[in-house]
Amino acid sequence: MSESTAGGSSATLIVDLIISLDGYASAEGWPGWWGLEGPEYLAWLEEEGKKEYTTLMGANTYRVMSSMSEQASGESPEFSEEEGASLSGLAAIPKVIFSSTLKEPLAWPNSELVSGDAIEAVREMKRTRTGTLSTLGSLSLCRSLLTAGLVDRYRLVVFPVITGKTGRERIYDGYPDVALELVDSRTFDKRSQLLEYIPRVIDGPPEPRRP
Repeated sequence: MSESTAGGSSATLIVDLIISLDGYASAEGWPGWWGLEGPEYLAWLEEEGKKEYTTLMGANTYRVMSSMSEQASGESPEFSEEEGASLSGLAAIPKVIFSSTLKEPLAWPNSELVSGDAIEAVREMKRTRTGTLSTLGSLSLCRSLLTAGLVDRYRLVVFPVITGKTGRERIYDGYPDVALELVDSRTFDKRSQLLEYIPRVIDGPPEPRRP
């Protein structure tokens, strides 16, 4: 059970990840979304972008995504039209950046810097804020939030590709054991799968069932 469920918190926290079938967040030499985004998935992203989420991320993700967002706003040829629209749109949404190295003021619009402990900060945000908090990238932050029992929804979009040779950023390394209750699923463009779970951190395997 997440702490928000147990304590009646107002804000909901979603860990949002895109992954390959073998659990990588990205792959060397592959384009964004592994080149497998389709119109249904892009339409879902557009609808999600209209929701009043506050996005959480760490310093590394901030540096990468703010730079890409700025490039996309300048109509960089590096990005497809869909990628450019998704990246440039990130400037308008509220963002909380957890970092002990970045300094204010942050150049990316609508960015709030938190230099203290991320777990305690998110716990307080869940207690005092309303709406939805959602992660962007930031694998170590996501892992820490899940381990701390703060995650209400664990949402994956699984792309139908195995990048065993070129895969980078293994998502599940360092995770505790987690039980997952499936609460929503959807297929995009007959290839990518949305899976949404309620996560529950557990100590280990369950006791064997007695006959």
